[in-house]
Amino acid sequence: MATINMILQGKGGVGKSLAAGLLSQYFLEAGRKTVCIDTDPVNATLAGYRALDAIALDIMNGGDDVDPRQFDRLVDAIVTLPEDTQVVVDNGAATFLPFCSYLAENAVFDVLHDSGQTVRLHSVVTGGQAILDTLNGLDSLITNFEGKPLYVWLNPFFGPITSNGKPFEEFPVFRDHMSSFEAVIRLPNKRKETFGRDLENLLADRLSFTEALTGDRYSIMVRQRLRMMWREIRAELDKANL
Repeated sequence: MATINMILQGKGGVGKSLAAGLLSQYFLEAGRKTVCIDTDPVNATLAGYRALDAIALDIMNGGDDVDPRQFDRLVDAIVTLPEDTQVVVDNGAATFLPFCSYLAENAVFDVLHDSGQTVRLHSVVTGGQAILDTLNGLDSLITNFEGKPLYVWLNPFFGPITSNGKPFEEFPVFRDHMSSFEAVIRLPNKRKETFGRDLENLLADRLSFTEALTGDRYSIMVRQRLRMMWREIRAELDKANL
């Protein structure tokens, strides 16, 4: 059966496309058949990676508003995929509510389950000013899709993910819904002037880690730092049993 990994978070600019890109690269590097789908009408970041060969789904249908019927095409494409396919769906902040409404109103998860597909939900929580917004987005997923496997990605780029000195595992949203969480994936918290800048450049260039490490676009020490980051990220994804 295919496994559908949906990246969902209502707050923009917190690392959804980063998580989608890392997950896609992880599957591809492991030699697993991977299909990447970008449904973000504003910033089709995932579709910009040549190495991922992502499908850009036009959910605006040529207009200014989201056309929910365009999500039908996404479901049609997913249910026909062969066994052992990993699907990564990157959904933008602008379409978070329409997409979640579509999933719930049309009982999409029942359709996928009946077709033999497995669904995993992924959400990003970040530190800094957006921490409350991302926690609210996470809580919304838990409330609306109770019982679905949930993977939370902690992105410390904008600040520590703590509340009154307590880590994420002591947040009410985690304590109250512990059984909903399959894994907590921690992105590396590295020095921004070196590692952080290297990662920003990598993302801006729309290159995969493999492309960066096997090419000569970056200097030796930049490649070394990227190699270290990718090793840590892979270790986190290994622990998540994805």
